[in-house]
Amino acid sequence: MSSIPVTPRLWHRGTALAAAALMLAACSSSSSSSSSSSTGSSSQSASTSNSKHLTIAYLSFAVENSYDAPMLAAAQAVASDNNATLKVFDANNSPQTQYSQLQDVITSGQYNGIILQPIFGTGLIPLVQQAVAKGIKVVNMDQVLGPNYATDAPQVSGLAANVMFVPTEIGTKLGNMVVQACQSKNLNPCNVGYLYDIKASALDVAISGAFNKAIATDPRVKVVAQGQSFFSPTEGLTAVQNMLQANANLNLIVGSDQGIEGGVQAVAAKHLTDKVILVGYGASAAALSGVASGAWYGDVAQAPASEGRLAVLAMIKALRNGQESGGIDPVAQLPDNGLVTKANVSQFTAEWPG
Repeated sequence: MSSIPVTPRLWHRGTALAAAALMLAACSSSSSSSSSSSTGSSSQSASTSNSKHLTIAYLSFAVENSYDAPMLAAAQAVASDNNATLKVFDANNSPQTQYSQLQDVITSGQYNGIILQPIFGTGLIPLVQQAVAKGIKVVNMDQVLGPNYATDAPQVSGLAANVMFVPTEIGTKLGNMVVQACQSKNLNPCNVGYLYDIKASALDVAISGAFNKAIATDPRVKVVAQGQSFFSPTEGLTAVQNMLQANANLNLIVGSDQGIEGGVQAVAAKHLTDKVILVGYGASAAALSGVASGAWYGDVAQAPASEGRLAVLAMIKALRNGQESGGIDPVAQLPDNGLVTKANVSQFTAEWPG
């Protein structure tokens, strides 16, 4: 059995720190997206022809994870409603493990379809192509399966569906929200502390690049400090403490929800709760609570449970009806383009705790 042929760049959400490289969702314009579905569908059944039982391999990034757990639970519920069984393979943040798991699934001949949440997407493309060539339906979910981080369009020929957030869209939304927050407080300059998750990851390169383009529309907004949260409140706390110590004039901290959860503690410890603006992304329960209370200015929404639900629905359609679903953005139909503010936070429902 061969090993994954390249050194991966990783990202992941939740409590795991070292293995992380996500995702996730959408610029003011959706021109980069090829979405063909959304969270607007409430149906759990993809077909009325459910006589044949289906066995589907579900390759998870990491099962024991606050972001991934609701994704899997929703996927299992839809599978159960459609006479299908998910066989779960937990890579536990290891790209080499996931590569071997995918090899085994393809060669076993036991599975009608594969739902893949890739850790290192480009490294898995040859295996996905093998699966497709063997007639196995493959749905990509949550992470980018290919080199382009600015689209949800399938990047592998024959893919049954591509259910994911668009990383560059997250960056653009975050940037636009930061500009809005700075303008709302008439800050000049508006000094921003930017929390990467894994700075060297392809995901963070895509998100931060789009973020920087968005804030460039207002020359008063400047990134003056950086840190890394590794999608962890604990790491976020340390990173924000360091940024505040080195930059007493910070006006705003921006990053993923877990990092901002740590940032809340760091800001409070410095008695700066009313002076430093917090902006996150993820729409976790912690984030929605923070926005509702006014402790956070806003958040960019994600919906992991919807991803799991939509991925299985797309797989059932492919297996029952031979239907390819193309790109599916799970936040496409959320209120206000998925931008959560105190004015609209009641319209959002958290799909993971944070």
